[in-house]
Amino acid sequence: MNSIMTRVLILALAAVAAHAQPANLQANMQEIANSLGVSCGYCHTAERGSGQPEPKKDIARQMMAMTRELNTRVQTATGKAAGAATQVTCLTCHRGVTIPKQLSEIMTQTIREKGAAAAIEQYRDLQKQFYGRQSYDFGEDTLLSIGQTLSNSKPDDAIALLKLNLEYNPQSARSYAAIAFAYTRKLDDATAITYLEKSLEIEPNNGVVQGQLAQLKSYQRNRK
Repeated sequence: MNSIMTRVLILALAAVAAHAQPANLQANMQEIANSLGVSCGYCHTAERGSGQPEPKKDIARQMMAMTRELNTRVQTATGKAAGAATQVTCLTCHRGVTIPKQLSEIMTQTIREKGAAAAIEQYRDLQKQFYGRQSYDFGEDTLLSIGQTLSNSKPDDAIALLKLNLEYNPQSARSYAAIAFAYTRKLDDATAITYLEKSLEIEPNNGVVQGQLAQLKSYQRNRK
């Protein structure tokens, strides 16, 4: 009797596992799709049972294996159990987009390949589509850092990007100061002074900007 009951129990557990596995797989696939901001058809491109290649499914399998390996390494490095260690998932990198890149990287590439005007249009489109989600950082620092990088070599592009930053962050004193610096690269000190003064209207106690403004005004007087 015990032997029979044991066999029944084993069969019952096997049946539960057989039913649970597809459900878990379905949940995992849905989680992956949500993490990349796509539908199932992004990977499942061929008709079911056709045997046609589905390259994105192959990539997904490799990425899943990589994620499992990373989580094992995290557990080893931290000495924590699987349930206690921070888990690396698809969302960790992808954040709702298929190609996980920083916004600054995307913008810089567009500027390099298509110019600042195209990058500005791209920023507006991405901001409209993804603002309020975790995909991209639309804070003032993203455009500010790109503008500061371009100020010496391409001051006009820098000014355009920094003015775009002011559209979305009108109280960004740093953006006004960065625009001022870009204008000094164009030898337009008068306009630079105007933007430094606007920066100080927002942050009147900013000693760095105060010093820049005083130095620029003194330089103008000495040139006269």
